[in-house]
Formats: sequence, C-alpha cells, structure tokens
Amino acid sequence: MILYSFRRCPWAMRARLALRYAGCEVEICEVAMKNKPAALLALSPKGTVPVLDTGAGVLEESLDIMRWALTQNDPQDWRLQADPAAAQQAEALIARNDGTFKAQVNLYKYAERYPQHSREHYRQQAEIWLAELEGLLAGRPYLLADHPSIADAALLPLMRQFAGVEPQWFAEAAYPRVRSWLEGWLASELFRSVMAKSTALSFTRSPVGAALCRERAAQRPQHS
Repeated sequence: MILYSFRRCPWAMRARLALRYAGCEVEICEVAMKNKPAALLALSPKGTVPVLDTGAGVLEESLDIMRWALTQNDPQDWRLQADPAAAQQAEALIARNDGTFKAQVNLYKYAERYPQHSREHYRQQAEIWLAELEGLLAGRPYLLADHPSIADAALLPLMRQFAGVEPQWFAEAAYPRVRSWLEGWLASELFRSVMAKSTALSFTRSPVGAALCRERAAQRPQHS
C-alpha cells in the first residue's frame, strides 16, 4: 500500500495521521510537487496529494483516506460511533473547516496577494471560527468528546497553518483552549511520527523516484 504525500501539505498531513493511528502498513512516497512522478499521475491524473493506493483501489481525497483508515481500525472511536449526534457535528465542523476556514487561512497567510484588506482584517474574519472552537473545548481536551475524534485530526493541520502566520499574536490571543489543544496535538507522539522525515514504526518513507518506490508502483495494476 502506497500513500503519495507531501510532508507539509495539510490534507496529506491529516491522511497520514489517520493511517498511523489506525496502524496501517503503508509506504509513504514523498512527492516533489514540481516534478510529479508518472506513477502518481497514472493513479490520479489531477496530480494532487494525498493519494492512497490500497492495492484494491485508489483514494484521492484526504477525508476518504481518513474514513477508510478508521474502518480498518479505530481503537479510540475517532468515528464517534458511541455518539451519533457528535458524529454528525464532526461532519459539519469538517465541512466548515475545509470550506470557509480554508479560504480565510489562505487570505490571512497570503495577505500581500489580496491587498483589498489588511492581514489584520483577514485574521479577524477567521477569529469567529477560533471563538467557536474555544467554546467547544470548554471543559474537555478535545472538540467533541473526552478523546480525540476525526474532527480533531481533520481540523488540526489548518489550525497549525493559521497559528504559524503570526506566532506571537497566536501565543497571546484570547483563545487559550484552542492554543492548548493545538499544542497538545503538535507535541503528541502521533503527530511527531507522521511529520518525521525518517522511517517511523509502521510507516516507511522514501522519495518518489527512488528504486523501491518505482518498483512498488510498477508492480501495481493501472486504475482507470
């Protein structure tokens, strides 16, 4: 099984989190986005990451990869099967994160490309989301339960990106629970393992174009 990934991509990041959490044996092939390998394009002509070749099929969206991984193994109930209402809430949070908040982070991070407003203006637009998450974290360490869920893992990468735009502002902002939540994830063994550049436990990592990746890709049937 091969995951085509890019280490800093937030969508690939959350796919790796779910795969690692579920204990899936997967080879991580790091893609140079300016030089996409033929094996990746053969599986997914759009050429974006992440792409997971399970051997039985191809998954081209990070959420699909996360859900697939959790159906393989979900020891902490990231799917929130014990709380159907929370599971529905998770889907709604992820949809807003991937839509509205993604757009806000893009404006905030690259404010110089959008001179219609200041970086501060774009940050203030995103603070509505931070305030909502701050409320969800009242009295518990995770967004929707006393344990991690798919919502936490899915939202984490974009919040990490947001926090990195103005680190000093984020460190002093009026969202201590969001900050603690993010810091806890970033310090976790799970997150550190999926961000490591070296081989880690069930993951094997090699640059695309290396002999092993080429051989593994060549052995897999082409998918239409």
